[in-house]
Amino acid sequence: MGQDLRGRRVVVSAGGTREEIDPVRFIGNWSSGRQGYALAEAAVARGATATVVAANVGLADPAGAAVVRVTSACQMRSAVLSAAADADAVVMAAAVADYRPAVRSEQKLKKAGGAPPPVELVENPDILRELAAQRRPGQILTGFAAETENLAANGRAKLAAKGCDLLVVNQVGSGLAFGTSDNAALVLAADGTVTEVPRGPKAALADVIWDLVAARLPPLA
Repeated sequence: MGQDLRGRRVVVSAGGTREEIDPVRFIGNWSSGRQGYALAEAAVARGATATVVAANVGLADPAGAAVVRVTSACQMRSAVLSAAADADAVVMAAAVADYRPAVRSEQKLKKAGGAPPPVELVENPDILRELAAQRRPGQILTGFAAETENLAANGRAKLAAKGCDLLVVNQVGSGLAFGTSDNAALVLAADGTVTEVPRGPKAALADVIWDLVAARLPPLA
């Protein structure tokens, strides 16, 4: 460990995106950003220059990291793709909404008696897949997958679909992962290796992830 990321530029996404329905309502998730911030803090401690793209995080900024604040998945896409252009490693720890409303109302939607009209959804961009399609040579990409069942099988399918080097699969729901100070995960690698991380502080998982990333980075020129 030590300073094994010295001279490296890394990008970490954190938090949960919000997709606005109207000026007061949104589609979102329970992500707190703690895991992403733990990753940023660990990267800085290991010598990296870190940029965090943070979606709706109510935490103090990670010391030593640059923070870019966003709200929605589309805003996160723009910020991450820009920051990743010269990065050695990208870790997409944010919980990015899969869908957003097709139309955002400019005014608060009012009760009118009876059921409201349905909210039509459209698919958000797949940021990790875009990163994989345009990665710079030697760049290491890590994704996160929140699952409620069949972690290994679902994770392997997602790893293949996304085209990343590492996929961190963690179980969510019933007080697990989202909004907590601890986490557990399976880290699946494109080379077929599996690293199981038992439940513990999110900082501990962050260090395991950086261990795996650092081992895959090409030597500095």
